[in-house]
Amino acid sequence: MTTAPTWGDEQLLGAYRDMWRIRHVETRSERLFREAKVKGSMHLYEGQEAVAVGVCAALDDGDALSFTYRSHGWALARGIPPVEVFGECFGREVGCARGRGGSKHLGDWDRRILPSNAIVAGGLPVATGVAYAARARRTSDVTIAALGDGALNQGVVHEALTFASLWRLPIVFVCEDNGYAELTPGHEFQPVETLSERAAGYGVAVAECDGMDVQSVAGVAQVAVGRARSGAGPTFLAAKTYRFCGHMTGDAQAYRTRDEVEAWRRRDPLLITAECLQQRGFGTDALDEVRDSVAEEVATAEAEAWSAPEPEPADIYQGAPSWTVQR
Repeated sequence: MTTAPTWGDEQLLGAYRDMWRIRHVETRSERLFREAKVKGSMHLYEGQEAVAVGVCAALDDGDALSFTYRSHGWALARGIPPVEVFGECFGREVGCARGRGGSKHLGDWDRRILPSNAIVAGGLPVATGVAYAARARRTSDVTIAALGDGALNQGVVHEALTFASLWRLPIVFVCEDNGYAELTPGHEFQPVETLSERAAGYGVAVAECDGMDVQSVAGVAQVAVGRARSGAGPTFLAAKTYRFCGHMTGDAQAYRTRDEVEAWRRRDPLLITAECLQQRGFGTDALDEVRDSVAEEVATAEAEAWSAPEPEPADIYQGAPSWTVQR
C-alpha cells in the first residue's frame, strides 16, 4: 500500500465530518428501507466512506465524476447535499434528479457528476467519453470513473481502459475492491492475486492504497489526478476496502462469516480517522460534537425531503429528450 502525506488538522477533521455524513445517511436509508418507506432496491456504502471522500478531496470544481449504483457515498462526498439524496430516494421534487432517478441514479451535471448507472460498469464508457472531450477541448479537467472489483470482467472495462491508454486521456479509474462481486468472493472470479496485475496490461499507470484510511486514499488520488491533469495519461487506482452491509438491503450475507465482517469493522475508516485525530490532541468531546452535529444535519435533511412535494404528473417528461415523449 502507498502511504499518503499527512493532512493538516482542519482538512482531516473535515474528512471525518464528511465520512460521518455518509454513514448517517446510510444508516437512516437502511432503516427507512426496512420500514418499507423507500421503494425499489438500495445499495449502501457503509465501510467504504474513505474511498469517495479521499478521492473527491483531490478534485477541482471542473473535474467530472462517474460512480456505481452504490451511489450515496460518492454523491455526498462530491457535494450533493443530504436533502437531495433523500429527496431522490423518496421520489420528491427536491431530489437531485427531481425525484425521477431514485437511489441508484444520483447525479448532477452542474456539479459535474454523471448520473450513476445501475448497469455494472455502465458508467465507464461514458466517463471515458467525457475525458476524451476534455482532451479534445484542451482543458485541464480530469474525470474519475469509479467501479467495483466485480466489474472488471465486463467487456466495457476492457474497451474503456484500452481507449483511455491509447489516447492518454485525463482519467483515473478508481476500483473499489471490497472483495466481492455482489455475493461472489473475489478469488472465485479473478484469475490473478491483485487487480493491479490486470490493469497493468493496458499500459496505464497503476497505484494502490488502503481504502479504509482516508489519508492513504487522498494521497494516492492526488498523485493520480495530478498526473492526468498534466497530460501524462490515465491511472488505475486500486483501493482495498470493505462494505459492512450486504450487497443490497435484504442480503442475508450467507457468503461471508461474522468473524470476517467484525475483523474489517475493527478497521472502520471512522475509527482510523478518529484515532489519528486523537493523537493530534482532539478530545472525545470534539469528536462527539462532529458526530452529533452531522446527525442533526441529516435528520433535518430527511424531514425536509419528506415534506417536499412529489413531481407533478404533468411534468413527468421534463428533462427527457423530445423523441422519447409520447402523448
